Amino acid sequence: MTDALDAIDPAAISRVVDILARAPAIFVYGAGRSGIIGRAFAMRLVQAGLRAYVIGESVTPIVTAHDAVFILSGQGESYSSIQTANIVRREGAQLIVLTSRPGSKIAHTATLLLLVEFDEDPERPRLAPLGTLFESASLRLTDGLIAELIRARGETEESMRRRHAIMV
Repeated sequence: MTDALDAIDPAAISRVVDILARAPAIFVYGAGRSGIIGRAFAMRLVQAGLRAYVIGESVTPIVTAHDAVFILSGQGESYSSIQTANIVRREGAQLIVLTSRPGSKIAHTATLLLLVEFDEDPERPRLAPLGTLFESASLRLTDGLIAELIRARGETEESMRRRHAIMV
């Protein structure tokens, strides 16, 4: 995972941070376990003081041309992710795609592509079945993006904690 994340161009990370920091609203989408990572990312975006929504929730507004959309899709071929990406492109919003497959359909829709690729390893299925490596790397990467965003915005853990949901 570390090697895959280290291979991401730091300039791409800076561009993602800039896009997210400037967007009036950020929309996040992922299917299955990628969606779980996406929800965690959206929660941290809100805690960092940004307007963020999860695509597919009933209270999510429509995407506009000035917004940013962040789609996570390990294989990059899920129908719902591709359909979402096509709608985003039609609306003219910035589309950030995080995937492990550079030749996937979703990769070709991206305004900005974040790629986490893994070498084939016959032991991988035994230790990390299906998309586990992608999902784990995605969580680390999105948490790193949050760290960069809070630094760029002058946020602190204390300011984030004030936006943290209080459960009773």
